Amino acid sequence: MPHRIVHMLRARGAGRRPVMLAIAGDSAAGKTTLTRGLVECLGEDRMTAVCVDDYHRYDREERRNKPFTALHPDCNHIEVMEQHLQLLAMGEPILKPVYDHGTGRLVRPELVEPKDFVIVEGLLPLYSKMARACFDITVYLDPPEEQRFAWKVQRDTTKRGYTPEQVAEEMRRRAGESAAFIRPQRRNADIVVRFGPLAGRADPPDAPLSAELLLRPTIDHPPLTDVVADADALHLKLLRDTDGRPVDSLHVHGDVAPAEAEIVKKAIWERLEVAAPCPDGLGALADGTVSDPVAITQLLLLYHLINADRLRPRD
Repeated sequence: MPHRIVHMLRARGAGRRPVMLAIAGDSAAGKTTLTRGLVECLGEDRMTAVCVDDYHRYDREERRNKPFTALHPDCNHIEVMEQHLQLLAMGEPILKPVYDHGTGRLVRPELVEPKDFVIVEGLLPLYSKMARACFDITVYLDPPEEQRFAWKVQRDTTKRGYTPEQVAEEMRRRAGESAAFIRPQRRNADIVVRFGPLAGRADPPDAPLSAELLLRPTIDHPPLTDVVADADALHLKLLRDTDGRPVDSLHVHGDVAPAEAEIVKKAIWERLEVAAPCPDGLGALADGTVSDPVAITQLLLLYHLINADRLRPRD
């Protein structure tokens, strides 16, 4: 099968290839926030970021007359996306299409050359076996729907020219396709991340958001038991996933004390045994504030990226 061939070619390691990370999720789930922090930490000289929403088949005006939305695979050049992901995974450049989210138009394509690390974020990066075969680490963002709605209204009204009523109508139109094509990607992720209020706690509406990370045994995660042993605002426990399989669940409370968060971040970073301090810039949000749950999530992803970099073939 073609996806198995991709696995074999990558494992064979003909030359130096990039480490590939996928961050999938519905619109306004927080994909760009996670990606931006990782790029800032590793540096643009080592990191290539690709948004697969650029592979939309139709612009915003053309989609108005279509029986589906941008979430539907038929509204995207999936085959081209798969081909480009394969090329990037093998260390080859691509001429990537570009979708301007501000205007809703397809504009001039751009040359993308893979660096040491490639982050691929968007609606459908884990949709097909062929696409999934290209990644070393896969993440799905799964915020509560009411939280995602608030984020989408904030983003689309301030940056994309929509009214709140238009955002609500668009989410209503997309609901069926989200359930059919976006959410099923969750089961193919190594890590599932949910930013939102912590279940079972009556936090006030303006309380900092917590994070829950499901760490599936599909990749080797850093040992965290002793990291959270003395932490009041972090908890690690074994749960049953939605499919019944056991999974480690890491909870990071939104009100984690800064001093405690720094101890946890330092402990995770030290497990990499790299001769550099823990990077700055973790946890930065679009409004200029800093979230320690986001920072700890980004740090765990950095751990996987750097560890995978150590294991990949060298020239």
